[in-house]
Amino acid sequence: MELYELTVHELQEKLQRKEITSLDITESYLKRIEEKEPEVEAFITKPEKREDDSTSIPIGIKDNICTRDIKTTCASRMLETFIPPYNATVIEKLSKEGIKVFGKLNMDEFAMGGSTEYSYFKKTKNPWNLSKVPGGSSGGSAAAVAADMVPWALGSDTGGSIRQPASFCGVVGLKPTYGLVSRYGLVAFASSLDQIGPITKDVTDCAILLNAIAGYDEMDSTSAKREKIDYTKAIDKNINGMKIGIPKEYLGDGINEEVKQAILNVAKKYEKMGAKVEECELSIAEYSLATYYIIACAEASSNLGRFDGIRYGYRSENFTNLKELYKNSRSEGFGEEVKRRIILGTYVLSSGYYDAYYKKAQKVRTLVKKQFEKLFEKYDILLTPTAPTTAFGIGEKSNNPLEMYLADLCTVSINIAGLPAMSIPCGIDSNELPIGAQLIGKGFNEETILKAGYALEQELKFRQNYKPQFKK
Repeated sequence: MELYELTVHELQEKLQRKEITSLDITESYLKRIEEKEPEVEAFITKPEKREDDSTSIPIGIKDNICTRDIKTTCASRMLETFIPPYNATVIEKLSKEGIKVFGKLNMDEFAMGGSTEYSYFKKTKNPWNLSKVPGGSSGGSAAAVAADMVPWALGSDTGGSIRQPASFCGVVGLKPTYGLVSRYGLVAFASSLDQIGPITKDVTDCAILLNAIAGYDEMDSTSAKREKIDYTKAIDKNINGMKIGIPKEYLGDGINEEVKQAILNVAKKYEKMGAKVEECELSIAEYSLATYYIIACAEASSNLGRFDGIRYGYRSENFTNLKELYKNSRSEGFGEEVKRRIILGTYVLSSGYYDAYYKKAQKVRTLVKKQFEKLFEKYDILLTPTAPTTAFGIGEKSNNPLEMYLADLCTVSINIAGLPAMSIPCGIDSNELPIGAQLIGKGFNEETILKAGYALEQELKFRQNYKPQFKK
């Protein structure tokens, strides 16, 4: 078995036994990137070999997380040449653990999209089938892990952007509780929804990476002060007596039949392991998608106002006055999807529409939180599909924004409520594409999700049974 095929915890064991060196790991991944990157196109900035490398495990970073002296483009023409003068807090934390930045990964521009087709630079392909999308917006991160081009990666999740590509690419993706991981140095899309999180080959690696990046940060005003937890201690197969709810709204209309059957199979596996599984109700779910897009676009409109062609970023050469400079720089610097969301966000915040849309969406957000809180009085975790379908074809939905937005159906409510959720591969469909199961937990209760995820992983043995085929 090649080194690049191993999980991080397997690599760490080999390093501790001095069977391999850090340079062996680096060279193995560089060779794999050289072989597979032309097909997958996951990287915006590829890693470079450094002979003096004394760090342990490399990591791929989504290109909206600031890295000092390494380009951070957000997959946009607007930031094509931007090199941050500082590291995001998560990068500093990784550095202290001896984990090195190993290239910057492709994404939907400014994290707006569900397929990684909205990147200014390239369209990343799904390693399971190169004619399919890897999901988004963290598609580069999920595809790179699935293709064994990085052992693990960081993504960001605003409405499902870690979990949905993890589902499409057959890897593990965790969206932590809002406030558990610092957002300092993450280029903002929607500040009340964004969260950095791990994309890994298995649940154990997910726990290890969460250990490294979680924790209070005074540089982030939304960071939560919590007692430090060792998430690897949650890795345990014994889930006897765990109470699991399946909201019926996530197994109804719009959910592919094969996806539905895979989730019902997961429920049977959990029952076999001693968990108590039953159907429950989350009636507010039908309003979550509209609520999410109103709030997310409103915050995006505000956050992206700083990119004006004056301070930094792309500046149009075609202008005769200040108004034209603003207009042309933003028109030329932003892609179609970003402009669409800025326009929608500006509209719902404008005079006469604020109360009708934005204020009402915030009220619904409160109702979503309350319904989840009520469910968690009864259940330890909730089980749903991660996405309504498996990976769709490149170009299939990119010209139909509303259809693309429906791919977020199962994930957005978790961001609205600020809860943790993890996608774990639970099978493949008739087209040999991965299906993801989503495990949702109570706020700051990542341990229960990891415990349930690990138990399912050991039962299904997905990584041992299935591998990406790179079909064309």
